[in-house]
Amino acid sequence: MSAAHVPASAAMSGSAMTGLQSRPRRFYVGMALCMIALVVAGFWASYFGPLVRGAVLERPWVIHLHFAVFMGWMALLLTQVILVSLGRTRVHRKLGTFGIGYGFLVLFVGLVVTFAAPILHLAAGEWEMDRAASFIILPLGDMVLFAGFFGAAVRYRSQPEIHKRLILLATVALLFAAAARLAFQGPRLTLLLLWLSPLLVAMGYDGVTRRRIHPTYLIGLAVLLVGFTRVFFMQSEAWLRIGRAMLNGLM
Repeated sequence: MSAAHVPASAAMSGSAMTGLQSRPRRFYVGMALCMIALVVAGFWASYFGPLVRGAVLERPWVIHLHFAVFMGWMALLLTQVILVSLGRTRVHRKLGTFGIGYGFLVLFVGLVVTFAAPILHLAAGEWEMDRAASFIILPLGDMVLFAGFFGAAVRYRSQPEIHKRLILLATVALLFAAAARLAFQGPRLTLLLLWLSPLLVAMGYDGVTRRRIHPTYLIGLAVLLVGFTRVFFMQSEAWLRIGRAMLNGLM
């Protein structure tokens, strides 16, 4: 059948379908931008602000490396969702192969800084041992959560609806430090809601557009809530003994 004989209703239907399919793509671009904004806001006072003002940040090279690798992940996330929104899925898949390796780099550098940061503070006399020991559980938890979600995203990369949600969950896991700085000394509920805000928005979007929340989000929310409970144990003697032992073994 030639295009001239396609019914107008069918043409309108096809246009409507294209519009519906593009909405989730635009949504995930917006989510990536919002998560980047959360990171910049969280680290503005201590890192990005001084850099913009041209101040020289006297930080150990490993800290600068950590920021560069972490922001590289956020840039990669934004690039990938933009490629999908433009229909460039073939390029998206090719870049995804690089993204797998980059995800492992994020995990490796994150684990290094988890222990390097408190050791550096101890060496400079800025922290006492118990403060350093209690701190470790926070970034270590981030890395455990990221590793789990990222590994699952690699496993389900052939199933886009699951894969993209797992990538979002993996990125949310990395946002804890930024959220903690924004919610500094505030109620723990504020920290929890700020940290999970991208996921809660995504779940709400699912509810509106799909009339149900994807199981990946529900399972991910449960995992993140369990992961959040580490804030209640960081000052416990049981954890402090573990943290001290890890630091003493590395120093």
